[in-house]
Amino acid sequence: MSKEIKGLLGTKLGMTQLWDENNKVIPVTVILADTNVVTQIRTEDKDGYTAIQLGFGAVKAKSVNKPEAGHFAKADVTPRKHLVELRTSNASDYTLGQEIGVDIFAGGETVDVTGVTKGKGTAGVMKRHGFGGLRATHGVHRKHRSPGSIGACATPARVFKGTRMAGRMGVDKVTVQNLTVHSVDTDKGLILVKGSVPGPKGALLVVRNAQKGA
Repeated sequence: MSKEIKGLLGTKLGMTQLWDENNKVIPVTVILADTNVVTQIRTEDKDGYTAIQLGFGAVKAKSVNKPEAGHFAKADVTPRKHLVELRTSNASDYTLGQEIGVDIFAGGETVDVTGVTKGKGTAGVMKRHGFGGLRATHGVHRKHRSPGSIGACATPARVFKGTRMAGRMGVDKVTVQNLTVHSVDTDKGLILVKGSVPGPKGALLVVRNAQKGA
């Protein structure tokens, strides 16, 4: 059974720092999460589950194809760049075209933030997996950052799947759980979250109420 989920799509603007009443520095991530609209409502009778689809980021009408244009016209909203579906048990409480603002969250509330991590390109095992590398003493060829042995020779005569090796690093979907909302600026559509969240500046983020508790 799905829970009551509330959430927003937003853009990561970057990090800054604030001070609390005890003059202690608090690192915060600034998320711009204005102009979220409900573009579709899923129902148990029609779709087999209940959910809402959120649209975020205004885009020119010429940038969407005819099926997408019809989808937005049915909801009576202007075209949006990003669409994300949130499964929630109270989908019937929402209406098509409804605008959702940052005021659904408040300071002190815990949230889960989902984003795509920064891409690092092809990385070696030391950077990608934290390997220690080979010895930096006499007798070692210029292979100090190499992984070493990746398996036996005759038995099993192959490299096991999942062996940690060099390869593409980053661009992974990651959810950081139980972050605390420091404050909300309803006028500017900003959410200030304590700590860091995945992705570079300008990355798309999904902010939802925490599901596992603090």
